[in-house]
Formats: sequence, structure tokens, C-alpha cells
Amino acid sequence: MYKIFLVEDDEIIASAIQKQLTAWGLECRVVSDFQNVLSEFAAYGPHLVILDIMLPFFNGYHWCTEIRKLSQIPILFLSSASDNMNLVMAVNMGGDDFLAKPFDREVLTAKVQALLRRAYDFGAPSNLLEHRGAILNISDATLTYQNETVNLTRNDFKILQMLLENKGKTVSRDKLMTRLWETDSYVDENTLTVNMTRLRHKLEAAGLPDFITTKKGMGYLIE
Repeated sequence: MYKIFLVEDDEIIASAIQKQLTAWGLECRVVSDFQNVLSEFAAYGPHLVILDIMLPFFNGYHWCTEIRKLSQIPILFLSSASDNMNLVMAVNMGGDDFLAKPFDREVLTAKVQALLRRAYDFGAPSNLLEHRGAILNISDATLTYQNETVNLTRNDFKILQMLLENKGKTVSRDKLMTRLWETDSYVDENTLTVNMTRLRHKLEAAGLPDFITTKKGMGYLIE
């Protein structure tokens, strides 16, 4: 089932769109925090975004720019201002289509379905893992937090990927070592400790203290 992320502050319009898309067999989530749209986007992992232009705190152009730093998924802009300038701005900022308010819900559905067909004939969306506003992009092995990129080594990335894929669960040291080195050769456990310490220092320097928790005698987790 395709997942649609709806960024619309008019509750009546948002509810109508959500019901319409659900009726057509699509999953639709409406943003809840307009100051943290990017974190909600990454945590949800949608296939398409419907984005109003006039929003609280930051406008749709801002969030389109931020989403484009992480993903090339389709973005459909909505706006009550249907002049050519808004249309041009929407396209230039990375939008894929534009729909002026008021609109027919069937037209909206047709546009969404067309964008999904075009996008997913060619491949899947970027795989994003999010926690506390930090976003790990699996497709290019990058970690971003508050618009800054955290420099990761190959092992840093593998540790974070495994812990985020098992968020809320303790991952044993043995499983981490197997993922990191994938070899039958003996690897000293201190090597994992060194890698983990280095990663924690990087996360703390980026503003993410205590991001990884140690479970003594068990392993590590992100909770």
C-alpha cells in the first residue's frame, strides 16, 4: 500500500483528503507538528507528499527544500494562490505537480495516482530511518541532524543502521560484530568498543548525547 504524507493545516481540508485517499486504497497520514515536518516525514517513510504552501512556522517551499535534501519522492503542492508565480516557484523548489484550491477531490486523486505510477515504475523511494530528529539515509549512507551532515565511517553507518532497524530492542555485541566484519576470522571485542566510542563522540558533538544506550552484559540499543 502506498503511503501519502499530507502537510495541510486546514483540518477540514486535511480530513477530506485523508478520507478520499483512504477510499482509493492509499494510506494517508496528516502531519501533527508543523515545526517538525521533516522528522515526521522521515519517521513515516511515505511514497508521496502533498504539501500546502501556506503553513504555520515555515511555508511549503521551505519543507520541500528540506525534503529534497533527503529524498526525490513525488511532491504535490496545494495552494489557494493559483497565479503563475506560485506555480513556477513550486516547480523550481522541487515540486512535481501543483493543484489550486478549491479543487475537485477526484482530480486530486488522479494527480496522486499519476505521480505514483510515474515514480514507482522506476524504483523505490529512499529508505530513511529517523530517531530524535536525526535521519539516516540508507541509500547514500548519510546522517543528518538539524540540517547538518554528520561524517560517518563505514562502520559508523553499519552500527547506526542495525540499531535503528531494531529501535527499542537490544542488539547483542555478537550480532553487531558479525554485521561489521562479516568474517569467520577472530575479531577482538575491544575493536567494537573502540568503534562504538568513536561513534558516540561524533553523535554527542553533533548535539545527540546519549543517542545509544549500553545494556551491560547484553549489548546496545536506541530507545
